[in-house]
Amino acid sequence: MHLDGSTTDHSRLHDPSVRGFASDNYSGVHPEILAALAAANGGHQVSYGEDIYTARLQEVLEQQFGTGIECFPVFNGTGANVLSLQSLLPRWGAVICASTAHINMDENGAPERIGGMKLLQVPTEDGKLTPALIDREAWGWGDEHRAQPLVVSITQTTELGTCYTPEEVRAIADHVHAKGMKLHMDGARLANAAAHLDLPLRAFTRDAGVDILSFGGTKNGLLFGEVVVALNPEAAHGLKYLRKMNMQLASKMRFISAQFIALLDDGLWLRSAAHANAMAARLRAAVDQVDGVEPTQATESNGVFAILPEGVADRLRSQFAFYDWDAARREVRWMCSFDTTEEDIDAFVAAIRREVAAG
Repeated sequence: MHLDGSTTDHSRLHDPSVRGFASDNYSGVHPEILAALAAANGGHQVSYGEDIYTARLQEVLEQQFGTGIECFPVFNGTGANVLSLQSLLPRWGAVICASTAHINMDENGAPERIGGMKLLQVPTEDGKLTPALIDREAWGWGDEHRAQPLVVSITQTTELGTCYTPEEVRAIADHVHAKGMKLHMDGARLANAAAHLDLPLRAFTRDAGVDILSFGGTKNGLLFGEVVVALNPEAAHGLKYLRKMNMQLASKMRFISAQFIALLDDGLWLRSAAHANAMAARLRAAVDQVDGVEPTQATESNGVFAILPEGVADRLRSQFAFYDWDAARREVRWMCSFDTTEEDIDAFVAAIRREVAAG
């Protein structure tokens, strides 16, 4: 009760009962992560990563990826990607990526403007690169008129919700390494890939030849924070200095590290990702039975992509938030999160059925 006798919580400005499928960034913070933040609070710890939590995070990540790695907690995914790529490249270097890659479509030119690198984009059908697709841009070494293609960046899972197998990652790694190039993985949804593949994280990252990884946490229940993991430290240069230059060095780093410790120490990362994937699978199975809804990609993580009849998306959005993926072809994206429930899915599917029938 407040001093004026009221019981309303005026500090909460939103209705927590409102649910949507716009992004796994829309969800809140997992309660176990909030508890870890509270536990890490109080008292004094050395700043800028010299704290006990960041030291423990190194050990926890070694349990996942093996010894000999180096980890660098950062604030966000764009920062993680720019930092990772910068560490692999000289000033004249270029990065080959899928045209749908987050670094190309959703980072407002940060890799090019802040990172100072050229992106060489390749169209794909499913968001996944292959050695043959990479070779469309992997040429021109020694030509002073062309930015030198020295890194390939792949996303796991992709922006289209598809997942690379370990064999596919290994084929890419072997191909680019043979050309003297390096391999970066944007792992904003790495946990969802592990849940789909039913494999340890290192099986399709370090063991498959990835040199450096942007390991995402925000989309899997963290308040904020990602970790750059140098899986092959010999391939990455200057991460310690680049992180500061890129304004990604947290003074109170213990609060990023504590979240990842809570995420990784007892399997929360996998439980949350597997749940989000299962909710997407439930949604996909249901809309497969709705005439007029045309899924466009395999559902291999926590996203469903589909084409809807004319007008249906806008009517649905009056009830549930979600985004167009390709408005010209009426393609939408529906994302599930660690806190999506079966009731959320069933209510959304019922609304889809109603609006499709009404159309």
